[in-house]
Amino acid sequence: MKKKIGGDCILFTIGGVVYGLIEIVWRKYTHWSMVITGGVCFIVLYRMFKKITECSMAVKCLVGSTVITAIELIAGYIFNICMKLRVWDYSKMPMNFCGQICLLYSVLWGFLTVPIVMVCKAINKKFNL
Repeated sequence: MKKKIGGDCILFTIGGVVYGLIEIVWRKYTHWSMVITGGVCFIVLYRMFKKITECSMAVKCLVGSTVITAIELIAGYIFNICMKLRVWDYSKMPMNFCGQICLLYSVLWGFLTVPIVMVCKAINKKFNL
């Protein structure tokens, strides 16, 4: 139990820091809520990719895109709608849903899944968290 909690803390930190850095490179800034969102995404994806090792990369990219988009929608509802933090707004983007998710970023999350899969595989091989 302690190993799983410790492992999840490590995964959360990796995901949160990397997601925050991606945001800084992409948008020139980030928000603490994105660190949380990235951490949660990485834990979920790591656990899922440990279970679906035999799937093709295309399937993993579809899974990654779906998971990240779903978590982004939940985070958007919490941080942008309920807490009114206005962290992001995709309402001007085509094919958006309530300004919280959009098709363009869902596709980009699919491409981002490729390096995520490789990092998850390396972490699992070395540490088996």
